[in-house]
Amino acid sequence: MSSVKNKKFQKTNRKQRSSPLPVFLALGGLVLMIAAFFALRQPSKTKAPIEVAGSPSLKVDKEKVDLGAVKLGQTVQVEFELTNVGNETLRFSKQPTIEVKEGC
Repeated sequence: MSSVKNKKFQKTNRKQRSSPLPVFLALGGLVLMIAAFFALRQPSKTKAPIEVAGSPSLKVDKEKVDLGAVKLGQTVQVEFELTNVGNETLRFSKQPTIEVKEGC
């Protein structure tokens, strides 16, 4: 009878000694996810240095855009960046518009 109890103890003791492999896999997966987060995140854009104190002020990255000769009906596209270089929040009272001057 003692041998039967001894076998039961050995079986339950084996169940308690589980492999550390699942723990290592879980920790490894967590480390990989954290590393992927830091590797793939977009770098934050730095704010422009303040050039005007006491009010908002817009600065454009291109003062002049020359598209050359454009045929009638041809679509052209221009990209530019506006930056608030003032130290106050920029608020628009109405929807902003862009004026296009021909032949300038």
